[in-house]
Amino acid sequence: MATVTALADWRDLAQGAPELARLGLARLGAVGVAMLGTLRPDGSPRISPVEPHLVRGQLLVGAMTWSQKAADLLRDSRYVLHSAVTGADTGEGELKLYGSALRASQGDRAAAAQAWWSGQPPAQAAVFSLRIAMGLFIEWDTDSALMTVHRWSPRDGYSHTTRGYP
Repeated sequence: MATVTALADWRDLAQGAPELARLGLARLGAVGVAMLGTLRPDGSPRISPVEPHLVRGQLLVGAMTWSQKAADLLRDSRYVLHSAVTGADTGEGELKLYGSALRASQGDRAAAAQAWWSGQPPAQAAVFSLRIAMGLFIEWDTDSALMTVHRWSPRDGYSHTTRGYP
């Protein structure tokens, strides 16, 4: 039996959970900004806005090299990414990714021509590829008071559950 890696690229998520990937990309594209959680040196959480870009099967985010967000990821690569929600009770879905951020390759960095960092030298902008240990997408059906949770991990594959709320 083949060994399953603990971390995957967006391309792997899209192959293993196409519905989750479709919903997640639509949500990221709708706002263009997501919230990235990192860990400060003392272990407390930090949350910062980022502009995710999908490039060659990789989900990339950038940070100014002098930012605390970049320092956090270079010291401890663990992250959580949460798509932006624009208001209460909007019914907007929520993408949540958990994993480790690694420095993006020069090729992937350069391929993100629309990204804010594309005109910046590497000394000014750190670009990270978000490796995924788990991905979730929560769909809200506000008319029927139902939520569907799509889950995927490279280890456990895809599943989904639907239940009433609140």
